[in-house]
Amino acid sequence: MTESKETNSLRSVVEARNPFVFTDHNQQEIELILQKYPPGRQVSAILPLLDLAQRQCGGWLPQAAIETVATLLKMPAIRAYEVASFYTMFNLKPVGKHHIQLCRTTPCWLRGSEEIQSICESHLGIKAGEVTPDGKFSLVEVECLGACVNAPMAQINDDYYENLTPESMKTILQNLATGKPAKIDKTSSKQKKSESDNEEEAL
Repeated sequence: MTESKETNSLRSVVEARNPFVFTDHNQQEIELILQKYPPGRQVSAILPLLDLAQRQCGGWLPQAAIETVATLLKMPAIRAYEVASFYTMFNLKPVGKHHIQLCRTTPCWLRGSEEIQSICESHLGIKAGEVTPDGKFSLVEVECLGACVNAPMAQINDDYYENLTPESMKTILQNLATGKPAKIDKTSSKQKKSESDNEEEAL
């Protein structure tokens, strides 16, 4: 969703007043991460450090967090920003508590991802690239997530949901909204039907 110059300016002011500092726990995590890299090569730790910062910030990377990571790794801030803006795993604007990444590449599209997206948009009242007013959900379209064999699928935060149907997707959204476990039967109804058909053919 495109943001106005006024919104971007306001965010910059807010970030300037709220500099980013890693928590004590994450500081310890950083020390462990840096130990994995040889002396003089710690800059290679930028991906796990940005990920750590993003998790601390609730799923997105404000400019202050990117600059803090750059300072820790003794690298120019612009280089850290280049990395953060290149990888789609990093979000440069706030996302919902439940960040839905919906795969729209060919295998998922052929197996009904448009229906899954329609269910998400109608149930949540938002379009791709938007966040619900209560901040609980955000929805984005992404490229292949590597689970083509179980298409269509979506990633919500760190979890994969595969073999989705409109019904199972709606159930997942309802469960997440009410704080219930979002996990569903990993074998979808259409997969069960396919297995049943194969058994009949074998007979």
